[in-house]
Amino acid sequence: MAISALAIHPTKNFVATASDDLTWKVWTYTGELLLSGEGHKDWVCGIAFHPKGNHLATSSGDSTIKFWDFVHAKIVYTFTDHIQPVWSVAINDTGDFLASASMDHTCKLFDLNIGKNRYTFRGHVDSVNHVAFQNYSNIFATASADKTVSLWDMKSGLCIQTFYGHLNSINHCAFTPRVSFFFGSDDRS
Repeated sequence: MAISALAIHPTKNFVATASDDLTWKVWTYTGELLLSGEGHKDWVCGIAFHPKGNHLATSSGDSTIKFWDFVHAKIVYTFTDHIQPVWSVAINDTGDFLASASMDHTCKLFDLNIGKNRYTFRGHVDSVNHVAFQNYSNIFATASADKTVSLWDMKSGLCIQTFYGHLNSINHCAFTPRVSFFFGSDDRS
């Protein structure tokens, strides 16, 4: 079935894929399958490697996020805090926090050291489609179907900037290494 997301391993020549077939897989760049994970009850749509490279986070239409230790082939945490599908996950550069973007109009921040939800970020009025961390900072961005992108401070829990102007849903956001960021919208702008 369709592949909905991919993530590049931080140190090795591996790529991880998330699929509508309820699985995630890790591949070499030459196409050799290394690992496959099952455990979600609906399509898998978000995937992110931990910066140390031995863990992986996935999100799903089953409204859960799973944090996998693929070296030992086990699930470390299953987060069930969202009430609708979780479109995207991201892990910050220190590997301490995982952020999620959900159809329930929220973004959540999970502390990976204790396995608990730290904050719920509210402010979007439609599905939050994507989340991305800015490297070496406390800032992350969310892209939403409400046609906005918001910047959040994960320490204070506050929205520090919202960008308006698109005519359709914004599906993706990403930071460049030099602080600026990009986002993609259905309105082709």
